[in-house]
Amino acid sequence: MILELKGIYKNYQQGKMTVPVLKDVNFSMEEGEYVAIMGPSGSGKSTLMNIIGCLDKATEGSFILDGMDMGNCTENEMSDIRLHKIGFVFQSFHLLPRQSALSNVEMPLNYARVSKKERKDKALKALDRVGLSDRVDFRPNQLSGGQMQRVAIARAIVNNPKLLLADEPTGALDSKSGAQVMELFKALNEEGVSVLMITHDPEIAAHAKRVVTIRDGELKEKEVKL
Repeated sequence: MILELKGIYKNYQQGKMTVPVLKDVNFSMEEGEYVAIMGPSGSGKSTLMNIIGCLDKATEGSFILDGMDMGNCTENEMSDIRLHKIGFVFQSFHLLPRQSALSNVEMPLNYARVSKKERKDKALKALDRVGLSDRVDFRPNQLSGGQMQRVAIARAIVNNPKLLLADEPTGALDSKSGAQVMELFKALNEEGVSVLMITHDPEIAAHAKRVVTIRDGELKEKEVKL
């Protein structure tokens, strides 16, 4: 099992008020699965994504990621886990505008202190894997939205993470580019990458092999597709 959440609660303090965002969330995912968490704006899906992505900690409950109990981790340990075990894909790409596609993809390897030659080799392979081997020297402003998202996906997979987390990955794309990105997720999943996608769009969620819904901070299985 790649991850397991048991009895997860997340509250935020607003002045003297406690605002509950997640309520008794129980969720698990096997290695190699492709799961979508679907919910409307304000449902708690981004808060859940932040906990699974080790960007935030739950108020209560246990979270095991790849056999490690996240509740006992220090900030530095969580940073290491984000670097080595999780690949992030965001709606707004988060690319460095003045850097080439290659430099953007190399970025996590810089933080991981990988040698210059190995960095370049791995980044070129990742860009080839997303169909952009002819765009390695292009900057983001020379790329289409779909190409920018594919650069972001290459950056997310360059460290061979255990889990690929995608937050509204087609939200900023036209339908054709969105379809290409979804094909890419499908191909990566078929290669063995575990994919967890957050979306509000039922059509996008339908690409996953399992869909769960979140509403008012509560998670429910929607359907199981064979």
